[in-house]
Amino acid sequence: MRPFESRVVSDDYDALAPDGSEIRLLQELEGASVVHCTLPVGAVSIPVKHRTVEEIWYFLSGQGQIWREQGGREEVLDARAGISLTIPLGTGFQFRNTGGVPLEFVIATTPPWPGEDEAVVLEAGRWPV
Repeated sequence: MRPFESRVVSDDYDALAPDGSEIRLLQELEGASVVHCTLPVGAVSIPVKHRTVEEIWYFLSGQGQIWREQGGREEVLDARAGISLTIPLGTGFQFRNTGGVPLEFVIATTPPWPGEDEAVVLEAGRWPV
C-alpha cells in the first residue's frame, strides 16, 4: 500500500513544461498526476500534442484563451476561473494569457506525466509564440 502524502506548493516553479508554462508539482498516484500550472501575463504557449496522456484542466484565476484541434475540428475557448476542459489523447493545443494577472489552473494527467518526451511540438498553432 502506498502511504498518503501532503505537500505545500512552492512559490517557485518546479519545472517548465514543454509548452513553456510554469509547473508546480502537487501529487502523483499510480494512475494519475496533478500539477498547478501558471502562464505569465502576456505569454503564449508553444503548440503541442501529447503522445500517451490525457488531461483535465480547471482554471483558478486569470483570463486567457485555449485553442484545441482534433481531427480537423478546431475550437478557441475563453478561459477564466471556474472553467474546466479536456485535452484528449492526440489533441493539438495552445493557450495564451489575455489578462492582467497570471493565468493559473490545475491539470490532472492520466496516466501520470512520463517526462519531457511526452509533448510533440506542432508546426503551427493558433497564435505566434
